[in-house]
Amino acid sequence: MDRTVVAVLFGGRSSEHSISSATAGGVLRAIDRERFDVIPVGITRDGAFILEEDDPDKFALDPARLPEVVDNGTRIIWPDSVLTRELKVADADGIRSLGDVDVVFPILHGRFGEDGTIQGFLELLDLPYVGAGLLMSAIGMDKHTTKSILTSAGVPVVPWVTLTRRALEHDRALWERRVRSLGLPVFVKPARAGSSVGVSKVSEWSELDGALDVAFAEDETVLVEQAVVGREVECGVLQGRDGAPPRVSVAGEIVVSGRDFYDFEAKYLGAAGVELVCPAELREGELAEMQRIAARAFDAVGGEGLSRVDFFFTGTDFFVNEVNTMPGFTPISMFPSCWIASGLSYPDLISELIDLAIERRG
Repeated sequence: MDRTVVAVLFGGRSSEHSISSATAGGVLRAIDRERFDVIPVGITRDGAFILEEDDPDKFALDPARLPEVVDNGTRIIWPDSVLTRELKVADADGIRSLGDVDVVFPILHGRFGEDGTIQGFLELLDLPYVGAGLLMSAIGMDKHTTKSILTSAGVPVVPWVTLTRRALEHDRALWERRVRSLGLPVFVKPARAGSSVGVSKVSEWSELDGALDVAFAEDETVLVEQAVVGREVECGVLQGRDGAPPRVSVAGEIVVSGRDFYDFEAKYLGAAGVELVCPAELREGELAEMQRIAARAFDAVGGEGLSRVDFFFTGTDFFVNEVNTMPGFTPISMFPSCWIASGLSYPDLISELIDLAIERRG
């Protein structure tokens, strides 16, 4: 049987370049080579598409040296119309064919990859791809839009205020009153960033301006969110097959001790004070309610491919924090860990996502 050809796309121009590269390393190591042939396509920080090495070790997540796609002089040439799926590469020896691509696996986090831009590019080429479509990706990337849609769908979210520099300059007193109405502490986040990049916890109002500067460095729109006292729990969601409802994994929990919150260093650099527990200890009814809300949130933002739905659980109520349409995908990340605990192995999870993409767009 012919193997399916998968172009694994990673790196990119966002501040999450290295995390995308590390995620790709996990996928390159685990993908079923008896079913799939892989073409690794890296995107440099400057946006060049290059033919990368098919070497998982090169992209291992090392806190001392985060992985990166470095320009090697090659250039990927995408199909020139929807009449072909042939991928080519140009290098010092000229242009050669890499063969036809069956599906693209865009393991890209952050802007210019997870926000609908690469999805729109692939739609133009009529290439099937893994994950959320253009609209769902754009919605999921923007925290204000996500919260607004979830609220309209009856999904409980954390109270928030959305700010822009222009709004603050126009009437700072008004916006400060709205922010202060949330009470302390609050979290300040860029509207369109992930992996906790640009996120700060504000425990005193004197810290707000500094936190806003950090967030505005990542995006022109910033959210200030009320802090919720409760457990941080998450679950994975997969699109159902043949029109069936979405499938939701068991829950995982982030247990933070000795740190203000689950920041970038704790997520990826091995910083102390964080434990990932999967499955989380929830009563049967609590888990069922969390899974129900997760499925509703997934459907509300578009219901394609996959997502990780993050919650705060107060002990009585679940509040959706974020819907991540391309969650961290290293073997130890929460999304695959939750599915492994639900009985789906990491390689089988990768295969399922590729099969879903082909079924949906093939």
